[in-house]
Amino acid sequence: MLLMRIRNIKKDYGLNEVLKDVNFDIKKDSILGLVGLNGAGKTTLAKIISGIETYDSGSIECYSQKIKVGYLKQSTEFNDNNFSQMLLDKNKDLGQVFETSSLLGLKKLNQWSYERINNLSGGEKTKISLAEVFNENSDLLILDEPTNHLDYMGIDWLIEEIKKCSKALLIISHDRFFLDQVTDEIVELEDGVVRTYHGNYSQYRKTKEDNYLNQLHQYKEHKKRERHIDEEINRLKKWSHIGHRDSTKKEGFKEYWRMKVKKKDIQIKSAIKRLEKLKEEGIEKPKEESKVLFEFVSESKAGKGLLTAKNLSKSFFDKTLFKDSDFYIKRGEKVGLIGINGCGKTTLIKMILRQVQADKGELWVSDSAKIAYLSQDVLDLDDSKSVEEIIKHKDKTYQTKIRTMLASSGITSKMIRQKISSLSLGERTRIKLVFLILQENNVLILDEPTNHLDLHSRERLEETLDAYTGTMLIASHDRYLLEKITDKLLIFEDEKIIRIECGYKAYKDREKKVTKDQKAYELMIIQNRITYILGELSKYKETDQMYFQLDQEFKDLINKKKELLK
Repeated sequence: MLLMRIRNIKKDYGLNEVLKDVNFDIKKDSILGLVGLNGAGKTTLAKIISGIETYDSGSIECYSQKIKVGYLKQSTEFNDNNFSQMLLDKNKDLGQVFETSSLLGLKKLNQWSYERINNLSGGEKTKISLAEVFNENSDLLILDEPTNHLDYMGIDWLIEEIKKCSKALLIISHDRFFLDQVTDEIVELEDGVVRTYHGNYSQYRKTKEDNYLNQLHQYKEHKKRERHIDEEINRLKKWSHIGHRDSTKKEGFKEYWRMKVKKKDIQIKSAIKRLEKLKEEGIEKPKEESKVLFEFVSESKAGKGLLTAKNLSKSFFDKTLFKDSDFYIKRGEKVGLIGINGCGKTTLIKMILRQVQADKGELWVSDSAKIAYLSQDVLDLDDSKSVEEIIKHKDKTYQTKIRTMLASSGITSKMIRQKISSLSLGERTRIKLVFLILQENNVLILDEPTNHLDLHSRERLEETLDAYTGTMLIASHDRYLLEKITDKLLIFEDEKIIRIECGYKAYKDREKKVTKDQKAYELMIIQNRITYILGELSKYKETDQMYFQLDQEFKDLINKKKELLK
């Protein structure tokens, strides 16, 4: 059943034409993934559909005037006051919000202090926002980057919630794993128009690549035909010129030679018409995806030891983040930081950067470590200025280098002159990465580096990080990134930081095997107990108290067995 029909939507910001001619449908049970490059206009389109933003022309038709749209904004659009006002409002019934937040790992949210609420992490903000929007009585949910800052518990909850959700969903995301799990249709926004693809993200990428190769083949074949006709015209023109010249010199039968030349002239005109028609019907060369290049330069140093922690402990307000933790990082290792939101990953990074002190224990970082750090916050750039204004006091060599690198990262000269506040979060992230690249470093610390980056930029960044030869520390919930890059892990679990001697993929494979073996062991114990109870039940009458107790335990065991076999 059709929920919303979007036709010929156009939106300009001054001379910047963001949406040119947007057309697609939203069905009542559809789960659409909205994808596109940074700055393509995805968030603008989402705000238009939700009614927050106006559009210049076109129409949005709804099957009912009572359609309610729930809208999850990006976490960076919220400030702490948004959450403190909501959570401390005594007149608002937040029972369901607190219950959902608890499922997402935010226990006893209703008891958090004002100070604690005003120091929420990016992941905690996202979880509270999700809990609120999923408990609204809406027909259409629009989720703008819902997995940004979200830990694995949150992502898994969100995937399951979407799968059982009866509402239509429009999801803006650059998380490939997440899109593959939940979407049944992809809407791609490119150059102000949309194209729809059936299936999840991986199917969309394959279809798009197949379409590109097919169109490229047709384009090349078309060019071959054009060249062939051009050659035929040149040959006929040359023959005609020679024929006209020689026909006047022929002795006898001059009329015969003139007629023969005229016949060739007709052939030439016919061939030219064919070429003109072919060019009119011409096949356009397919547009290649823009090339985004990142190139980190690492500086090699002697000595294997880079970082050592002994008996390390840290608390935040009344919450223990980690305690009595021992671990190390060697030079050249690519280490993933893994843990739920609020476990202390960013705090550990700040301790390594000497911005936060340990409560107890020691954290030694080599004096030779030159650290380049990309934080989660892309709003710390001076957004009242343009990049051009920020670098104008630098020397010419630096300015030339940064302009070249920005161009290779997809930042145009026009964007360089724009105020940073007018750029998308993804474009700001790319600018920050370029500034980071220009630092001489041998240690790279990245806190959620793929947040806000479009899918194409993520893939290019992965290739760069894979080739990086320095030491790397990555705090991320991007499973694709961690599987491809990491070779060691620091796991935040049960208020401890534990070093794991393998990368993320090997860790998850091992974890699956342990879970499978543990499940098999539990099933064996349950089955043995069921067999024993069946034997005991035969000793008692149905009216006996012992029979009742054994029968109840039998039913509980059957239910546990069913859960384990799912």
